[in-house]
Amino acid sequence: MNSEIATPTDELTQRLSSTPRGARLARRLAAQQLAEWGYPHDSDVNDAAQHVVAELAANAVTHGRVPGRDFELRLLLLPEGTLRIEVSDTRGDRQLRIVPRWEAEEYGRGLVIVSVLARTWGVTDRAVGKTVWVELPLKDR
Repeated sequence: MNSEIATPTDELTQRLSSTPRGARLARRLAAQQLAEWGYPHDSDVNDAAQHVVAELAANAVTHGRVPGRDFELRLLLLPEGTLRIEVSDTRGDRQLRIVPRWEAEEYGRGLVIVSVLARTWGVTDRAVGKTVWVELPLKDR
């Protein structure tokens, strides 16, 4: 899917510990960065990005965690009015799956939220692990 991306106009990349605390920090970091880019905390764009980052970071630390390895958050402002969110973990042996509502009890529904909020999303393999990426439209500046 969308492996070629436009040159970003701005970018943030941060490695975080593969812990629940690291996942919470990723969400807060995304909210703060979007506010600095002109999308305040109470905007729809910032709210959607926080939901997406929270879900991808939680998945990275829950299902993509390798002891002693961090996960990475990357935010890219793309020139065509798009925010690209990338969360990379070091575990490539576990593929993402969306769990239908009738099968899900407590887990597995987060990617449904991501697919509703995203313009497009996908997974890219890396030399070590994978990157889950999401593109959100930037519309309420």
